[in-house]
Parts: sequence; structure tokens; C-alpha cells
Amino acid sequence: MEKKEGEKIIIGIDPGTQLMGYGLILVKGKKVSVVQYGVIHLAKYSNHALKLKKIFERVSQLVEEYLPDEMALEAPFMGKNVQAALKLGRAQGVAMSAALVRQIPIAEYAPRKVKQSVTGSGNASKEQVARMLEKQLNFTFHENDTLDASDALGVALCHYFQGKLGGMNKAKSWGSFLKDNPNRIAKK
Repeated sequence: MEKKEGEKIIIGIDPGTQLMGYGLILVKGKKVSVVQYGVIHLAKYSNHALKLKKIFERVSQLVEEYLPDEMALEAPFMGKNVQAALKLGRAQGVAMSAALVRQIPIAEYAPRKVKQSVTGSGNASKEQVARMLEKQLNFTFHENDTLDASDALGVALCHYFQGKLGGMNKAKSWGSFLKDNPNRIAKK
């Protein structure tokens, strides 16, 4: 994908071992738009090593095709199942490796941080995140889209709002932030 001067592409990843969501956004000044989003279907592979290979291949394809400037990942949620957490961490690591091969900087965000950045509430549901993304990015999810894909777009948008790596969108005050981001103000 051809980028112009001052444009930036951020790839967001929602790690998973059954479905891995991905979403790419384009930043042009203060305008953010959706480039691509979807999921990597992994449930059909019974071998965990094969799932990891498929994750690496698909994320590498996305990196080669869209040439993102930065990657943002949702940090794995640590539940009580140690084996599930280990597998999820491996999936995240493989996705990170696909970016690191191209020297793409990486940032991680906790699920609550992503929800808070997108909706204003760290306790928002996946459906609320998806609806807010539609408003903020001015597009509509299709009926068959999974919430893993919207979560990945949420991670990318969270990264944009945080401005961690590229110095993007750093507000000097709440007033300037609200002025620069009118679409993030909840309407009653």
C-alpha cells in the first residue's frame, strides 16, 4: 500500500488460538480511517505448532502488503488456566515476531485500557467497543464480522489515542483533547 508523507498505518492484533483478530488503520493528520480488518481462523488446526505457523504467515502477509509503521497488541488476559495463557502468549509472540522481522515498533495494551480508550469505560462490552468504533472510524461492521476483528481495530485505535511510539495525538489538556476529538464525546 502506498503511503504519502505524514501518513501512518497502525496494525492492531487481538491474539487468539481459535480466532486472531487484526485491524489496520490509516492516520492522516488527525483523520483516522479503516484500511482493513478481519480474523485468522485457527480452530480448524488441531496442532498448536501449525496454528503458530499460520499466525506468523498471515501476519507477515499483512505486514508485507500494508507496511504498517507500528503494531499494537492486546496483552493476554491472565485467567486461571495456565495452559491457555501459555498458548495465547505464544500466539502473541509469533504475531510480534512477524512485525519485528521488519523492525516495526510494538506496543501492548491491557484489555481494560483498550476499552477505556475507545469507549471511555474499562468495563465496556465487546459490542459497545464495536459500536463506538463504527462512530469514531465512520464505517459499519458487517453482520458476519467477528468481535475479534473489532477488538483488533480497537487496539490500533487505542494505540493512536495513546500516541506511545510516534508522538501522535498528544493532547496538552482535556480541553484541547476534546476540541481535537469531538467524536469521542458521549451524547446524552
